Amino acid sequence: MKISIISFDYWNYDCHIAKKLQEKGVEATHINMGTYRYKNFGEKIYNAASKIFLNRNIKHVKRQQYVLEYLSKIGLQDQILVLNPHTLDYKTISKIKSYTKHLITYLYDNLGRYPVENKLDLFDQVYSFEDKDVFEHGFEKITNYNYLSDKPKSSQKNQQDLFYITSFDKKRIKTLRKIVSKLAQLHIKYKIVIVGKQVWKEKLNRFLTQNLNFKDVCLIKKPISIDEVLNEYEKSNVTLDLIRDGQEGLSFRVFEAMALEKKIITDNPSILNYDFYDPQNILYVTKNLSNLTASFFESPYKRLPTDIFEKYTLDRWVDTVFNLRKDNSI
Repeated sequence: MKISIISFDYWNYDCHIAKKLQEKGVEATHINMGTYRYKNFGEKIYNAASKIFLNRNIKHVKRQQYVLEYLSKIGLQDQILVLNPHTLDYKTISKIKSYTKHLITYLYDNLGRYPVENKLDLFDQVYSFEDKDVFEHGFEKITNYNYLSDKPKSSQKNQQDLFYITSFDKKRIKTLRKIVSKLAQLHIKYKIVIVGKQVWKEKLNRFLTQNLNFKDVCLIKKPISIDEVLNEYEKSNVTLDLIRDGQEGLSFRVFEAMALEKKIITDNPSILNYDFYDPQNILYVTKNLSNLTASFFESPYKRLPTDIFEKYTLDRWVDTVFNLRKDNSI
């Protein structure tokens, strides 16, 4: 069987899908648009001018050409999975469809953030992690997945109570300010990283520190690697997960915490409805943070039953998405 995964692999999650398929004996290929680079400095300048004067991103066009050229080399595929189709034009997806009888997409983000309804008719199956989009559009529900391990990877090298990394988002920063203030009152040792461009770093710094001492908040310009992020998770007892506006589905952070057997604090109420929810491991914080207490940090992690843990592994996810076994419920 031949399967291709097409994506812009921002956080190095998608490559694991191809690797897992290869472990199962599938001839799997990951076509990562993120690997495309300018051929020379002149091409970079030309693209910058094109975006300014023609409102046309040449790099976006070149990335899609790269996908089609790759497919022309490897030929027809039994299945193709496109992750987040907002990165591709309708015409490109139509051409991708000509290389397979079964074209699938998985929407990492909700339609409110990336409205791609005008492209979805091209797909034979549409998966989503957002309950609202599933209900309104008839998508197939599936969560994100634990890509780290098929078995728990418990770590005992805890050096801090809590770690959180985020890009700038007003809603999350507003919630974060309140949480950090409460953590300081509880004498909780934390490390927080906010990623953003230099142009707004100074403004953000003033916004964060207004009437509040963010002594353990680190502002950085460029994203750090996923390996560095996971290292920080391993050093922490608890990870923090704050949702975007309109988000209901569970982020990868939840499943990374599951894999590493770390507790998680979140403002996502949908987590209460999942079978792995346990108040000893997961704290859904109320708006006034009245239930955020030191006792959550002090109690040990409660290991999940094996069947529940395995349900959210990448192994089970690929079986479901690509219909590799009869019992494919998740």
